[in-house]
Amino acid sequence: MAAGQRARMMEETRAKLILAARSAFAEKGYAAASMDELTAMAGLTRGALYHNFGGKEGLLRAVIEQLDAEMVAKAKLARDRAGSPWLGFLAEGVAYIELALEPEIQRIMLLDGPAVLGDPSRWPGQNACLRETTDTLRSLIAAGTVRPVDAEAAARLINGAALNAALWVAAADDPRAVIAKAVDAFRCLASGLLTIGGDQLSKRGEGTQLISKR
Repeated sequence: MAAGQRARMMEETRAKLILAARSAFAEKGYAAASMDELTAMAGLTRGALYHNFGGKEGLLRAVIEQLDAEMVAKAKLARDRAGSPWLGFLAEGVAYIELALEPEIQRIMLLDGPAVLGDPSRWPGQNACLRETTDTLRSLIAAGTVRPVDAEAAARLINGAALNAALWVAAADDPRAVIAKAVDAFRCLASGLLTIGGDQLSKRGEGTQLISKR
């Protein structure tokens, strides 16, 4: 078998297992979804699961990586639709928190993920987000919008606030009852970074409705 064909088959196998796992983890939860069930849904064997992911936990990591990439894309879309770099920065953080309302993300990323894989702030995807947030803050500092603070320190605090807000929403008995409080607090915290002139940008965005009607 040619190397290219073999690579395509491996990629197809991985995609089938990830698709089956996303469905099972979202519907039943990680603990209740058996490996036999996952492989049967994908039309594959346990051997294929072990070969490609090393086991059920490795499969969960792959599912979370895929979900995380989708979350980042949605948050960036909210950022790109905003009227200024600062409002885009706020919109991106708010969109990330808001995604905690989506059942699949809520259960897999924010409930089962931390329980199985540990502190999500140490996941590879979070490290990538930290670098990007740091770069964004450096640009906002250079533009005079944000105070001249250490960009990495501020990025860690902002990302931590958004992540913990999302975890709070996901774990709440009634997530929709806390989402507005979480977003309002996040916006207030982030706005503390603004310079006096930059504060006008925050006031311009106060009336912007960033919580979607899901």
